[in-house]
Amino acid sequence: MKLDDRATIPQYQTQLAAGLDLAACLPRHDVPETITVHPGDIVKIPLGFACAIPAGFEGQVRPRSGLATKHGLSVPNAPGTVDADYRGEMFVALINLGRNPIDITHGMRIAQLIIAPVSHANIVEVDSLEDTDRGSGGFGSTGL
Repeated sequence: MKLDDRATIPQYQTQLAAGLDLAACLPRHDVPETITVHPGDIVKIPLGFACAIPAGFEGQVRPRSGLATKHGLSVPNAPGTVDADYRGEMFVALINLGRNPIDITHGMRIAQLIIAPVSHANIVEVDSLEDTDRGSGGFGSTGL
């Protein structure tokens, strides 16, 4: 549902694309016409629409590969999760991991949304866990 007449509804760019492109919706009363993301900055970009993801699915917000590899523009919590019960305006958090500022303008495709199935675990508290070869070995314990 468009919340702003200028919003771009997400769309696949090719027939076999996995991700729906998400486009910035600027300017807004609280957001300037161009948002400059300086190196190290994290910004929240409005998309101007809300959606209903079906029960049993989630939306995974991921970086666009071209922006990530050419400019260092990424999603700080990649992949970000949009729960099926969220009905507010969609936003994308972006982080500039590159060396140069990046300007975000209206209509710019800034991220992608993957619709993926969700499984819920049956949580059972126990007194002990079965042993494995790895045991409690954590980060880096299996080598490089």
